[in-house]
Amino acid sequence: MRAMTSLFGMRGRELPTRPSPGTVLAQAEGLHIRLGGRSVLTDVDLAARSGEVLALVGPNGAGKSTLFGALAADLAPDRGQVSISGRPAEGWSAPELALRRAVLPQSAVLSFPFPVGEVVRMGRAPWAGTALEDEDDEAVAEAMAATEIVEFGQRPFSALSGGERARVALARVLAQRAALLLLDEPTAALDLRHQELVLRICRDRATAGDAVVVVLHDLGLAAAYADRVAVLHDGRIAAEGAPAEVFRDELLSRVYRQPVEVFPHPRSGAPVVLPKRAL
Repeated sequence: MRAMTSLFGMRGRELPTRPSPGTVLAQAEGLHIRLGGRSVLTDVDLAARSGEVLALVGPNGAGKSTLFGALAADLAPDRGQVSISGRPAEGWSAPELALRRAVLPQSAVLSFPFPVGEVVRMGRAPWAGTALEDEDDEAVAEAMAATEIVEFGQRPFSALSGGERARVALARVLAQRAALLLLDEPTAALDLRHQELVLRICRDRATAGDAVVVVLHDLGLAAAYADRVAVLHDGRIAAEGAPAEVFRDELLSRVYRQPVEVFPHPRSGAPVVLPKRAL
């Protein structure tokens, strides 16, 4: 019976297995999405693979968050297909999806003053009633340590600063232990130290075999930590590939409508992107 429940949850849900490196865990094919009467995404093809960090970058209104919502299976396309773990997104039930992908939205709002530790534990809800429920305490402790929130684990979520709330929300996502992590602007409310911490966590999760999709405004963070970047412009992917291949003066200047210069970091060689300013 234990062997059976290791594959199937006690409620009949099939539990996911760890993906092999390079497995496509989220894929958009021919994606078209209209919102408010206008086309927000047009003919988008993109894949997120286990073992890599994929950064979505681009100016405001380019379609990053819309593409993010589609890849998370939270937003249905008007045309095209989104697949999660090799199956059309609509073919998964909500509980099944929660075992396979974890989503961090731009803002975390709670109406009740739950203690921080309990908020993080909410990430374990999809595993209730399965053989992996036994990992709850370990997963919560590991996520809280990684995001450096152990010291205020008993404080109410409502009493935290914006940056602290952002790290608690990330810990909840990490505790979920899904193989596909989707993070929408996870560094927006964070100071320099914790921006670096979050991207190191992304890098660690990819090294451990997860697929990480992260929406970023900071091109320096994307260049330093992402394996691939997709540059969105007017609802399309203007370029996709390794940061060193994609981050070019002409492309970024055109997409952001701001002259920039790109040069290699003197030690790491990663692209450094700076706006051109009058001296």
